[in-house]
Amino acid sequence: MTIRHSILLIDDDQALCDLLHEYFSAEGFEVDMEHTGTEGLQRALKQNFDLILLDVMLPEMDGFEVLKSLRLQKMTPIIMLTAKGDDFDRIFGLELGADDYIPKPFNHRELLARVKAITRRVDHYKHHSPQDTFTIHQLSLDIGARSASVSGEFLSLTGTEYEVLQLLVRSAGEVVDKQTISRQVLGRPLVPYDRSIDMHVSNVRKKIAALSDHTYIKTIRGSGYIFLKA
Repeated sequence: MTIRHSILLIDDDQALCDLLHEYFSAEGFEVDMEHTGTEGLQRALKQNFDLILLDVMLPEMDGFEVLKSLRLQKMTPIIMLTAKGDDFDRIFGLELGADDYIPKPFNHRELLARVKAITRRVDHYKHHSPQDTFTIHQLSLDIGARSASVSGEFLSLTGTEYEVLQLLVRSAGEVVDKQTISRQVLGRPLVPYDRSIDMHVSNVRKKIAALSDHTYIKTIRGSGYIFLKA
């Protein structure tokens, strides 16, 4: 039986919403739409969606406000729809906890590929629950529960942040390049000047630093990142 994933599209461009609704419905997704930030946030908090497509420029509440408010209560995967060439929007969205972004105007097939990469990841962990637990220094990673803790304190991570941390922990003591992280976590190659992986790693570091002063992740300039064994 094919799983029908649910998507919430929050965008005030009615024509674009209708087009994406038709496109994703034909691909087997269930699509709901809201056209203001306020209504989008209320809908996202009330229902459980597999993925949210969130525009930055919205009436009543902009996409950043919606994202910030939503992240206080839910870790639903979110792809931000940003203005083409606006690096600030992209970086700020990632800092607030977006899983990925795609600039407008975008190719529908590329957006579909981004969506499928995230839903495949969600499916994998819904149906595979290994009992492995990794503990390095004060950080513990429970693979089955998809949770992390530092010194016994729960580490609140988005799905993408968790995936980045898990990949680094599984490769502890080895350098993992950004291209590998992007392909395995985001399901796409890293393009020039794309700082997505840098921002996700930065978010993980900040959250760990709030609970411990121990250095876990080291940047290897020009190569990638390494999770320190000791």
